[in-house]
Amino acid sequence: MKTNNDQGRLFTLGITVYLIIKVILNGIIGGYFDIGGIIVALIFGAAMFTGLKYVNYAVAVYLVLIAVIHLPTNIAHISSNWVYLLEGIIDIGCAAALCFFLPIKEHFTNGWNDVFGKRS
Repeated sequence: MKTNNDQGRLFTLGITVYLIIKVILNGIIGGYFDIGGIIVALIFGAAMFTGLKYVNYAVAVYLVLIAVIHLPTNIAHISSNWVYLLEGIIDIGCAAALCFFLPIKEHFTNGWNDVFGKRS
């Protein structure tokens, strides 16, 4: 599969690993196993790996929404939710990187034909 920036692809792989670790850590802390969360993280990771245009923005919107939705609770209970507040900050940092970090943006320049091959 073609990429226009290997460094950008490597960063998206790192974000994918973060998303998976985040779900596992939340499961350990919360005492439950979230298979749906792992599936979503893997789908986002596979989509980001393709370098398909605009996928970075979709993942960034998801990360920011999750962080913003949980922000009031995390601030209100900061003494017991500081890990989740840190997680939200990292989510926003990943979203910003997906939208503004040039090597990552260059990775997301593939069209559908670049990802799935040209059909005759």
